[in-house]
Amino acid sequence: MALDYRKCAEEIVANIGGRDNVAQAAHCATRLRLVIKDNNKLNKSALENVDGVKGMFENNGQLQLIIGTGTVNKVYDEFLAVTGMTAATKDDVKAAAAAQQPAWKRALKSVGDVFVPILPAIVASGLMMGVVEALGKAIPSFADTDWYAFLDMVANTAFAFLPVIVAVSAARVFGANIFLAAVVGLMMVHTGLLNGWNVGSEEAINSFFGIDTGVIPTWNLFGNLKIGNYVVGSISRHGYQGHVIPVMIAIWFMSKVEKWLHKHVPEMIDLFVVPITTVFLTALVTFVVVGPIFATLENYVLKGAEWLVQFPPGAMIMGAIYPVTVVMGLHHMYNVIEAGMLSSVGLNTWMPIASAANFAQFGACLAVGIKCKQGKLKTVAIPSSMSAALGITEPAIFGVNFRFMKPFVCGMIGGACGAIFGAITKIGATAYGVTGIPGYLTINNYGIYTILLLISGGIAFGLTMVTWKEELPEGAAVDATAKDNAPAIDSKKDAAASAIKSNGADVTKKLVITSSAGAIALPTPGKVIPYTDIPDPTFASGALGQGVGVEPEEGVVYAPMDGEISSVADSKHAIGITGDNDQELLIHVGVDTVEMKGDGFNTLVEEGDNVKKGQKIMEFSLQKIKEAGHPDTVVVLLTNSDDYEDVKFGDI
Repeated sequence: MALDYRKCAEEIVANIGGRDNVAQAAHCATRLRLVIKDNNKLNKSALENVDGVKGMFENNGQLQLIIGTGTVNKVYDEFLAVTGMTAATKDDVKAAAAAQQPAWKRALKSVGDVFVPILPAIVASGLMMGVVEALGKAIPSFADTDWYAFLDMVANTAFAFLPVIVAVSAARVFGANIFLAAVVGLMMVHTGLLNGWNVGSEEAINSFFGIDTGVIPTWNLFGNLKIGNYVVGSISRHGYQGHVIPVMIAIWFMSKVEKWLHKHVPEMIDLFVVPITTVFLTALVTFVVVGPIFATLENYVLKGAEWLVQFPPGAMIMGAIYPVTVVMGLHHMYNVIEAGMLSSVGLNTWMPIASAANFAQFGACLAVGIKCKQGKLKTVAIPSSMSAALGITEPAIFGVNFRFMKPFVCGMIGGACGAIFGAITKIGATAYGVTGIPGYLTINNYGIYTILLLISGGIAFGLTMVTWKEELPEGAAVDATAKDNAPAIDSKKDAAASAIKSNGADVTKKLVITSSAGAIALPTPGKVIPYTDIPDPTFASGALGQGVGVEPEEGVVYAPMDGEISSVADSKHAIGITGDNDQELLIHVGVDTVEMKGDGFNTLVEEGDNVKKGQKIMEFSLQKIKEAGHPDTVVVLLTNSDDYEDVKFGDI
C-alpha cells in the first residue's frame, strides 16, 4: 500500500510539539532533519510508530527521522505545507542546531573546529619532539651535535609558532581575514617580546632585557594612569608561545571588529581603513585586556601549584587539573617549580605529577583510537596518543580528548590517581623537561614509576572505554530506536546475501530480488557482502532497508535497473533510483563519504532523469576515498523492502 505522504507529515508535526517547536527543517537522501526547540515536547514513542518513519535518532543537535530515498522528499514537501515553513538547506539546519546547543558545547565545538585542520602539523611535531627530546636525554653527546639542533628546530616549529597556526585556523572558523589573523598571531610571538616559555625564569628575564630585577618590564601606554592598583594600558612585554585560548579570543574579537567595519566603512576607503583599524584594535585588546588576565591566571596557578604539591591530596588535585592548564596555555611555568625543587632539595617531585597527568591523557586518547569506527578519527587518535606517551600532549588534548570532553575528564581522573600514588611513594626526578616514557631517563625509581604510569594511563583508558560513546558523522549514526524499527532478517537471507552469482551481463555480478520486481543488477563489479557486514551501524541494522554491500573493483556505478533518478546527494556520493515497479533503491558509495563534500565523486545524472539498466551514472575515486580514511563499500539497499511480502537475495 502506497504511503500517504500528507498523513505521515501531519503525524510527525503532531508528535514533535507542533510548528512552534521546530527551528529548522531540511532533508537529505534518506532522512528528514529537524532542529527541535524543546525536546521535552517530543512524543518519541508515537514518532517511532508513524507510518513511513523507519527509524529515529538524534545527532549533532538534530532529530533525524529515517524515511527513505524517493519518499523523504515527498514527505518533506508535505511537512512544509503543513507547517508553513520555507525550505532550508542542510547547512541552515546545522547552523540552527549549533545555535540550540548549550554555550559550553558551542565553545567545545569551536575549539574542535579550530584544531581539526591543524592536527597533522601538531601531531607530527609532537611525535618528533618527543623522540628528539628522548634521544637527547638518553645520549647526552647527541644533544651537543648539529643534527640534534637541526631536528629540534624542525620538531618544535609548530609549537613555537602555535599562536600563528591557531590564529589562521580560527579566522576560518570565525569568518575573519586569515592574513590579518596571521599578523595578530605573529604579534603574540614577536621576537621583541620575551618568549612565553621563560616568563617564570628570572635569569631569562634579566638576560633578555639586560636588567637585574628579574621582573618583566611593561609598556605603559597611558603613563601612570591607575584604577586602584591597575595601571591602565599596561602591557607586559612577553609573548604567548604555547597559548591557545588567548589566541582564539583575540581572533574571535577581530572577526567581530572586521565584520562591523565592513558594514559601516564606505567601500571606497574600506581597503585601507578596515585592515589597519582591525589589526590595531585587536592588538590593543589582546595585549591590554586578554594578556593581563592570563598573566594574572599564571601567577595564581603557579602559587597554587607550589603550595598544593607539598601534600599528597594537593598532588592529586594538580594531577587532575594539569591538563586544564595545558588547555589554557599556563602549563609552561611549571618549570619554575621543578627548578626550585632541584636547587633546594635535589629532587624534582613535580615530574611524576606531570607524567601521571600526561600519561592519563595518552590512555584516554588511545581508548578513543581503539574504540572509534571512523577511519579519519582513528588516524588522528592513535598517533596523538603516541605523542602524549612521549610527553607532548597538545595533539591528544586538542585533537581528541578535549574535543569530545569525556575522554578529557577520564584523563583528569586517571591523572589524579597516578599523581597521588607518586606523592605517597615520594618518587622524583633528577632533572626536568621530560615526562611520560622519556621520564625513565631521569626518574629515581623505575619500578614505582612504571606502576604510576600504569595506574594513570590504565584508569583513563578503562574509564574512556566504558563511558565514551562515539558520535558518528551524519549519515553514519543510529541508536536503539532505529535498530528496534529495523526489519527482521533471518539467517537464511543473511547467508543468501553472500551467494550472489554472475550472469554475464553489463557488470560481472547480479543482485536478484525474488519478487514481482524482477532482477536488479549490482551497480559496480566487486565482492558482495551481506548488508549486516557493512561497516556502518545504520546500514547494517537494516533501518534503511535490506540489500548488500559491494567491495568495488573499480570506481564506476551503473544503473542497476530501469527507472527514474529520485535523488542525487549534494556531496555526490549517493544516488536514489525509483524503479518501474515502485522499487526504491539507494546506492551509497563508501561509508562516511559525505565528509568528502563531493571530492572524488562525479555524478553523471540529475534528479528526474530516466535511466536504463547498465547505464553509467557515477564515477568515483577509490584512491581518494582511501586517502580520506573511509571504507569504500558500495551500499545497495531496497529502502522500501518492507513493502514486499518476501525479499530474498540470490537465486533462491
